[in-house]
Amino acid sequence: MKRRFKWKAGQAMVEYIIIVAVVAIAALVIFGIFGDTIQEKLGGAVKELDSGTQADRVEVQDSKDFLKNLDTDN
Repeated sequence: MKRRFKWKAGQAMVEYIIIVAVVAIAALVIFGIFGDTIQEKLGGAVKELDSGTQADRVEVQDSKDFLKNLDTDN
């Protein structure tokens, strides 16, 4: 009885691996077909989110420079 149980457990693991492989292949095919469209949509979204933020960016300083200028900046 125990041998049959171990075989079924191994069979279930193989079935899960096959399902994961099929889903992964399907995802690759979908991204391959719609890859250009997805790239354009994401590129547009990133461009919209990035616009206007360059004026709001603070100049990055070293920590030593920041501490030296701490009194002068109030």
